[in-house]
Amino acid sequence: MATEVTSPGQLPDVFEDDLSPKEAQTVHRIRANSTIMQLNKILEEKSPFVYETIPDEPQPLSSTPRRVAFSSRCIDTNVNKLLGGNQIFRTAHELSLHTIAVFSYEDRLSMHRQSGLPHPLFLRAEQGFGTQTPSTAALMDGPWMPGHVRDSVTISVLELGANSMLGYQYLEVAARLLIGIADSFQTAEADEAYVIGKRGQYTPVGAYLAGDEIIKIALEHGAQMIHPGYGFLSENAGFARNVEKAGLIFVGPSPTVIDSLGDKVSARKLAIAANVPVVPGTEGAVEKFEDVKNFTDEYGFPVIIKAAFGGGGRGMRVVRAEEDLKESFERATSEAKSAFGNGTVFVERFLDKPKHIEVQLLGDNQGNIVHLYERDCSVQRRHQKVVEIAPAKDLPAETRDAILADAVKLAKSVNYRNAGTAEFLVDQMNRYYFIEINPRIQVEHTITEEITGIDVVAAQIQIAAGATLAQLGLTQDRISTRGFAIQCRITTEDPAKQFQPDTGKIEVYRSAGGNGVRLDGGNGFAGAVITPYYDSMLVKCTCHGSTYEIARRKMLRALVEFRIRGVKTNIPFLASLLTHPTFIEGNCWTTFIDDTPQLFDLIGSQNRAQKLLAYLGDVAVNGSSIKGQVGEPKFKGDIIHPELLDPSGSKLDVSQPSPLGWRKVFLEQGPKAFAKAIRDYKGCLLMDTTWRDAHQSLLATRVRTIDLLNIAKETSHAMHNLYSLECWGGATFDVAMRFLYEDPWERLRRMRKLIPNIPFQMLLRGANGVAYASLPDNAIEHFVDQAKKNGVDIFRVFDALNDVNQLEVGIKAVHKAGGIAEGTICYSGDMLNPKKKYNLEYYMDLVDKLVKLDIHVLGIKDMAGVLKPHAATLLIGGIREKYPDLAIHVHTHDSAGTGVASMVACAKAGADAVDAATDSMSGMTSQPSMNAILASLEGTGLDPGLDVQHIRAIDSYWAQLRLLYSPFEAHLSGPDPEVYEHEIPGGQLTNMMFQASQLGLGSQWAQTKKAYEHANDLLGDIVKVTPTSKVVGDLAQFMVSNKLSSEDVKARASELDFPGSVLEFLEGMMGQPYGGFPEPLRSDALRNRRKLDKRPGLFLDPVDFTKIKRDLNKKFGAPITECDLAAYTMYPKVFEDYKKFVNKFGDLSVLPTKYFLSRPEIGEEFHVELEKGKVLILKLLAVGPLSETTGQREVFYEMNGEVRQVSVEDQLASVENVSRPKADPADSSQVGAPMAGVLVELRVHEGHEVKKGDPLAVLSAMKMEMVISAPHNGVVSGLAVREGDSVDGSDLVCRIVKSDKH
Repeated sequence: MATEVTSPGQLPDVFEDDLSPKEAQTVHRIRANSTIMQLNKILEEKSPFVYETIPDEPQPLSSTPRRVAFSSRCIDTNVNKLLGGNQIFRTAHELSLHTIAVFSYEDRLSMHRQSGLPHPLFLRAEQGFGTQTPSTAALMDGPWMPGHVRDSVTISVLELGANSMLGYQYLEVAARLLIGIADSFQTAEADEAYVIGKRGQYTPVGAYLAGDEIIKIALEHGAQMIHPGYGFLSENAGFARNVEKAGLIFVGPSPTVIDSLGDKVSARKLAIAANVPVVPGTEGAVEKFEDVKNFTDEYGFPVIIKAAFGGGGRGMRVVRAEEDLKESFERATSEAKSAFGNGTVFVERFLDKPKHIEVQLLGDNQGNIVHLYERDCSVQRRHQKVVEIAPAKDLPAETRDAILADAVKLAKSVNYRNAGTAEFLVDQMNRYYFIEINPRIQVEHTITEEITGIDVVAAQIQIAAGATLAQLGLTQDRISTRGFAIQCRITTEDPAKQFQPDTGKIEVYRSAGGNGVRLDGGNGFAGAVITPYYDSMLVKCTCHGSTYEIARRKMLRALVEFRIRGVKTNIPFLASLLTHPTFIEGNCWTTFIDDTPQLFDLIGSQNRAQKLLAYLGDVAVNGSSIKGQVGEPKFKGDIIHPELLDPSGSKLDVSQPSPLGWRKVFLEQGPKAFAKAIRDYKGCLLMDTTWRDAHQSLLATRVRTIDLLNIAKETSHAMHNLYSLECWGGATFDVAMRFLYEDPWERLRRMRKLIPNIPFQMLLRGANGVAYASLPDNAIEHFVDQAKKNGVDIFRVFDALNDVNQLEVGIKAVHKAGGIAEGTICYSGDMLNPKKKYNLEYYMDLVDKLVKLDIHVLGIKDMAGVLKPHAATLLIGGIREKYPDLAIHVHTHDSAGTGVASMVACAKAGADAVDAATDSMSGMTSQPSMNAILASLEGTGLDPGLDVQHIRAIDSYWAQLRLLYSPFEAHLSGPDPEVYEHEIPGGQLTNMMFQASQLGLGSQWAQTKKAYEHANDLLGDIVKVTPTSKVVGDLAQFMVSNKLSSEDVKARASELDFPGSVLEFLEGMMGQPYGGFPEPLRSDALRNRRKLDKRPGLFLDPVDFTKIKRDLNKKFGAPITECDLAAYTMYPKVFEDYKKFVNKFGDLSVLPTKYFLSRPEIGEEFHVELEKGKVLILKLLAVGPLSETTGQREVFYEMNGEVRQVSVEDQLASVENVSRPKADPADSSQVGAPMAGVLVELRVHEGHEVKKGDPLAVLSAMKMEMVISAPHNGVVSGLAVREGDSVDGSDLVCRIVKSDKH
């Protein structure tokens, strides 16, 4: 019977069982000299389960406060892998212990310190938790003791009333700093921290294997117990023996037991002796390959080679064929020797698809053994456990009972003490085989604790202090299970790269929580650095539920709650695993992961918030990087949304789209009925171009999706009677990806959702789709089909050369997709000028050909705004007279200022729809004013059916928005009637002005416009619309840059490096021009390039969409949609660059434009709605100083009340001014850049032999590419540029030196 406390100054023995004479302090019994541990009171007060003294001698509770403490310090040493974070610390503190931990220098900042118990824990009893006399415990912490283990041990230590001391390896930093680091990161759990060895004395891992040094630290600081965690030293009998020789207590089995069980071969022999079934294997450890070969000769394949003195998957290889045997043996022995210091292995027959079942055991110092039931650890990768379940879900009762009985029998046969784990394999016939006993606590012990309610670590420490299982209330009849528990190991590994460990700084860390969720982790926090030295585990997440399914769902919920940014984690893989049908059924086996490749079809975290902050941080440091932006927006406030009023003056409800609109006719009756209804309408309808061509012409196509959507609902009501809303296709498609970093398809879908009633119209460049060159026919069909499915109704199909063969490709694709085919004629020149070849007869002939293609609507595309009112009357009147039932739509630009008059003339001549733009976005290179046209048609019987007040209300929004996009203004001062001479299309005019300024030709704008006329004449007076207008523009800028006249171009055509677009046109890649190609210019410029006399698509192979999809999936990982394929087919490089940008910064379409283009003020708060119901409240707090070593600045934002930081490279800090030599025009060997741009491709190298005309490099300048070619035969010398270099005009590229051969 335990001795009762008789006075405050009197302390009894720890345990008074009167069974044997009292001895001095030993491993088996602690007799306190100054500090006494009384278990009866502390166990009643601090333990989650009920403890009793010996039944026949009950211990009455005393009214006097009991003082309980360990008269020992214990060190926790774990060098293997991260176990359960802080549990040992916490448990020790509960037991009134003082803790000391040690860890290496490299581990000081990583998650792995507190996430496991890789190293020894020193413990000593401490005042508190009902004790008055201090006692100390020391925890030996380190990277191989997973932070989760360390946490698990630490927590238990703390709960047992201990303080903790940390130690770490001192390598590169001054002791003073290291101690400070230890205090800041470790003393939250441990009471003291100490360095292992001297600076540079040990490697990061070697520090945790330095057993003698660890024991020395324990003795120097008064530790009395050492907890080995579950690292290498936990199974090292020599270390345990040395601990006891030093007079300390080793929390674990005796050295003799470790000797007998730590060696798998010895454990196997014990099992055979105890009649426990084992897998056929070698009789003992083997060192020679010949012994392994002899075994396989007898038992065959497959076999598994295992390290005899270690675990964790190291030194383990499965061999299925004889030809792999020798290499596998050599790798296994080498790995075992490196990991455990002993390269011996043993060999067993390998079982296919077995379950891995292990039993948690506890034994006391009197030979009593109990099991805490089993765990299913079958879900493994490379023999390392990934997910564990307790109890096993699908194990038959008879098999379970037999395994539990044999586990206890084996432990009793070796007089096992403390915690251990017996491991078994169960084959598909439910036959089981013993593998080994791990003489330590395991990473996955947490799930056993959850289902039994027993603190395994607390039991370890108390058993080491001398408690019996009976005193702890741990008799087999009192141990039962409750529900199920699942543990997932969350690691910094990238499943997409074969679980390659990831390193770096954690930018964001938010853990899971809630009912039934337990986390055993370390210092997971924003700013923590994950190093390559140690185990990759961040945290163990354990979920408990009354059923397996409830536990599984809790785990899924917990995984979703985690937010870990900055390093890759296996969370997406774990989610995939937990949702697989096999896991749901609980039928996994040890190679399930390897056998199930679909587990790697991962849906990763979007990481939207941190990516968005990365972009905002970049803007804060470097300013906007949007091409073409000059300065910041003039508009700084919030845009005021208009209110629409009904005829009674009441506010119109625009929360839902309007049910009125012409699209309903198309959807219900089809394209032909739609065209007929348009033709039967008595007035003249309008098409609003504000959403596409207007901002393309005035604001460089830069208006973003968010600003279109913000006025969408009002537009649905105010403009429900529009013929169509031009909102997609043309230049908006590639600009969305190229400059705005938005998905044009997503823009289309979102617009369609908000405006379902108005027909959407897109611009389709015939056989080019929305690209600038011809594509295979199946690419056009595929693109049109996707456009129709995602929301486009009317396809305005045109060809830049009015080539009917090219037009036919697009029109047929529209018919096939079920869209409205608006076959379009491009109007060029002045039809009233008898000297022009494009006369009324020319246009009427084109109309005839289009009608034969069964178009639904005829389009007239006046892209330069040169259709004069009288010409409009003649053209539209002539068409209407010949085709009275043909619906006609006219598109124009107001470049000359006559747009309103021309459109009114078209309406009066019989046009069914004409173009207009909202007032504040109209005029000049845009379309005519909508209100001006409405006023002009008033009283004519041609009313478009729009409410003028509503149109003005909508315009108030666009007036504000234009100020927001002021950095992209073309700054046109007024109409330009000169357009009748140079014929530059409206959209191109503003783009060319911008390009000219970027190329250094801004001061030569008048000269550039004149050169445009000359370039057009040189090319044969072609129809000028994208992409042929670009051809003329590129040639004009080329002529101005190189000071070339028309005569110079003709004379030097055979030696000039023309822009790529010019060569493509002359080659015939854009179709056949009316009147043919200019000769001899064509032949001279093309030299040896081919000449096409038919439409280009006939010479192109069909697009292999299957291959493209496979390649893109491989490159970008995320699922590739049909829309992605269509985008890639149009613009491969633009699409890839866009995807890379989005991978880095996320979807920026949700970011308000103000903050997309400029940084907020310090302290300014703004909101970003990621999706419905998910809002980020952001505030810029500070921009840090420049780091001279990295060239980066830290940017601090507050996000929903949480401070986050991003590291941003300061572009200005790394700018180098490079002055390049200029090419001497008098030296024919020197090759210079024809104009300013970027060298996107270098096709030669130093010493490369070339012939005259061979390509040297490709230069890109503002979407214009040109090939720089060799001026003569020779050898490349003095290469002065690299790919990606920016060059100015005439910068030296290289020299072509004539060789002896030439």
